[in-house]
Amino acid sequence: MGTIHFIGGEKGGVGKSFSARLLAQYFIDSGLPFHGFDSDRSLETFSRFYGEFSSHLDAGDFDSMDQIIAFAEEHPDHHIVVDLAAQTFNGLKKWIQESEVFDLFAELGFELYFWHVMDDGADSMFLLDKLLKAFPDQAVNIVVVRNYGRGGRFEHFNESAVYQKALNRGVRFLDITELQPALIQKIDFNNLSFWAAANNRQAMGIAERKRVGAWLKKHYGLVRDITQPAEVEAAQETRSEREEFTS
Repeated sequence: MGTIHFIGGEKGGVGKSFSARLLAQYFIDSGLPFHGFDSDRSLETFSRFYGEFSSHLDAGDFDSMDQIIAFAEEHPDHHIVVDLAAQTFNGLKKWIQESEVFDLFAELGFELYFWHVMDDGADSMFLLDKLLKAFPDQAVNIVVVRNYGRGGRFEHFNESAVYQKALNRGVRFLDITELQPALIQKIDFNNLSFWAAANNRQAMGIAERKRVGAWLKKHYGLVRDITQPAEVEAAQETRSEREEFTS
């Protein structure tokens, strides 16, 4: 069974592409088939780091968005990550409604996720409320990402009516802890994937690689709890058996 993950949040600068990169690296390192779509044609942040795994699309164009459907139909076992640019939700919602996307992906055997990435500002909370109103039923899994790299004061959100509404809707939460800002800057300026940041000895020092590796390990556990643990375990067992056979 495949999955489709729309990484949104509407607001710029909250860490949508950063979250999409984390999810992409999780699928790659877990040995799961993966493909990404990058809708931000101005910055191309996601495809800059995972170009060999990604394609471009225009979130405001139905024909372009239909690439996701075509890819899913041809690759029923893949995990698809769609990195949404800021202010693309209205176009996405129109495409979903007019194309009956939820029913279509259910027929194809895909489980849908919408990841709402937020900072600790009020705008992110109001945009989450907009998302909850747009998708009130359970046809899509909603995941709220509290990005502590973009703010550490989420107590106002956690005490809000929107937070309670999210709990009642069955929303899942994932907290991304801050990775050292100077380290993130070094990763980005060197165009390194998270795998390269944890393993490239030429670009990163041993302590830096260790910090990235520990950060990934922690967040992989959180992502695994939300996505597909059974499939991950099966893939890891298969990989272990293959390594034992070849050793």
